[in-house]
Amino acid sequence: MKRNIVKLTGLIGLLTLFLFPVITWAGEEEKPTASADVGVFSKYVWRGYELSDDSVVIQPSVGVGYRGFGLNLWGNLDTDVDGTLDDDSEFNEIDMTLSYDKSFGPVALGVGYIYYGLDGLDDAEEIYLSVGLDVLLAPTLTVYREIADLQGWYLSFGISHSFSLPKDITLDMAGSVGYYVSEDDGFVELDSNLNPTNDKYRAFHNGLLSMGLTIPLGKHMSISPTVAYSFPLSNEADDLITAGSFSNDSDFFYGGVTFSMSF
Repeated sequence: MKRNIVKLTGLIGLLTLFLFPVITWAGEEEKPTASADVGVFSKYVWRGYELSDDSVVIQPSVGVGYRGFGLNLWGNLDTDVDGTLDDDSEFNEIDMTLSYDKSFGPVALGVGYIYYGLDGLDDAEEIYLSVGLDVLLAPTLTVYREIADLQGWYLSFGISHSFSLPKDITLDMAGSVGYYVSEDDGFVELDSNLNPTNDKYRAFHNGLLSMGLTIPLGKHMSISPTVAYSFPLSNEADDLITAGSFSNDSDFFYGGVTFSMSF
């Protein structure tokens, strides 16, 4: 993890050197934005995989934005890494995302780079492109390309909608489906006994349904309780997710709450 932090610090330093003159030159034309979140969840699930061992996870996030450009740092603190009674907590992932978003009428485009600093695993790097429409259900397609370890593509299509409730509260509902295309001999399908085959993994992978509330706490703060259900979309995905999850399962119901601040 120390190696990951050094890499991230260097990247952030370079970005700061690049952005500072731009922000200074802009003066009062447009102010930068900043946000901070802390999420507490019953488990860590990413693209269908259960990445925590029957333990609560705490996921802080901080971000800054300016004229469509964004920098975000996100971390995962597992409060009981090995699932024992020792309660050994550990920051086992720190991610950095650089992004740029621009709207053209009802069409929203986004591009970005994600660095995944992983404890005990090879670090991963992705670039992505997203296209969204400002219409009913806000359909969005995001294409991710892994450029470091286990190269391949991940396509995610999602929809979402928020319903207004009294006192400026919203009921937020979302759903997404993902599809993987592997281009790496190390990312392959598994047989019925969960043993690797010679076939690169290409399948509809995971589905995710979520529902939550966004409750404002003044002008700059909010709290968002959420429940979610993650499930495989194919037999191939069922085998792979089962083999890659701590509980050797592939369907996960979990929930949590996120505290947010924005300026």
